Amino acid sequence: MRRCPEMCRASPGLPTRFAFRPHGECRLPRMNSRSDSRYPDFQDPTYAPPHNGHPGVPPQQGGHGGPPEVPYRRRRRRGRTVKRVLVTLIVVLLVASVATYFWADSKLRKEVDLSQVIDRPETGDGTNYLIVGSDSREGMSDQQKKDLHTGSADGKRTDSMMILHDGASGPTLISLPRDSNVTIPKFRGSESGEVKGPLGDNKLNAAYSIDGPQLLVRTVEANTGLHIDHYAEIGFSGFADIVDAIGGVEMNLDKGFKDKQAGADFEAGQQTMNGQQALAFVRSRHAFAASDLDRTKNQQKFLSSLASQTATPSTLLNPFTLYPTMGAGLDTLIVDKDMNPYLLAKMFFAMKDVTSSGGKSMNMPTSGSVGGNLQWDQAKLKQLVQQLKNDEPVTVTDTP
Repeated sequence: MRRCPEMCRASPGLPTRFAFRPHGECRLPRMNSRSDSRYPDFQDPTYAPPHNGHPGVPPQQGGHGGPPEVPYRRRRRRGRTVKRVLVTLIVVLLVASVATYFWADSKLRKEVDLSQVIDRPETGDGTNYLIVGSDSREGMSDQQKKDLHTGSADGKRTDSMMILHDGASGPTLISLPRDSNVTIPKFRGSESGEVKGPLGDNKLNAAYSIDGPQLLVRTVEANTGLHIDHYAEIGFSGFADIVDAIGGVEMNLDKGFKDKQAGADFEAGQQTMNGQQALAFVRSRHAFAASDLDRTKNQQKFLSSLASQTATPSTLLNPFTLYPTMGAGLDTLIVDKDMNPYLLAKMFFAMKDVTSSGGKSMNMPTSGSVGGNLQWDQAKLKQLVQQLKNDEPVTVTDTP
């Protein structure tokens, strides 16, 4: 029984003893909220059935309230499960990305201090990277030196030098022949801190041999007028290890060639180069009529292919390939103090896009030689640097 909260009036079909009782005196039998077997016509005037038994859920066609259908509950449960999985996946990816970033940053050898370079040109639009391949044999065993045909020369020299410009007009990759005739200007010694020089005319790679990366950057800037924002250098073993880590690089050669000094022996056609073959390919110059100029073209072609085949979902989304590849490169990569994994990734993807429709690769324009060393074409150089500084499409060519 329940007490009536106010003056009540009996509904049709109820016995008259329930009609017009004073407030508080009415005693109604507890009935089903909708009907009662004893009084089938009775409907509780205060009862409003929820849609399908659940507020906010629209009634289904032909339904009369009650619990929701089982398929609806399953769909709602499945939706919550999918949301939880997605949220968990996003959190895991964020944590893994942050951890990978700091792991990669800790492995970078930030040994080049560009703040010590003196008399620098003004910065322009876009970003300029000086990318160097050295003949460093650091950490290589005698067997590795033999297998890679590197020899056992003391010290380090530059085997390849490139300026990569990354800007709004697309990436431009410019190879600097190591036998270029340049003027080595005055510079601050990387170890002594004392200002030395100028040292006069010499080969470009001599600057690196004399005082390492900082003098090389100083020499490139002084002879081009182009500001170098970042520096990246990799040695023989690191280069070969990266190629092996991704399972080789596919190349299509127009014609075969041999170079005993570099250990190269290639046939024409499509082929997959392992680390040893790749190193021989980018170092070969004695097999070509134009020597160093032909070699730099091969270097550009190979590095673009390497970047394109590495920046694929099968590598980037596969930790069993990604981390060995990153580890192989980072272990021997020497960069400037302001370099970080983000900037390194931008450099890498710009290298990948060099062969795209918006990219361009070329040698530094030359106009003959001086004492056996290549002389840069000063008129084309000035135009090229101006276009790079203003981040304009490069229209200069390297053809004489």
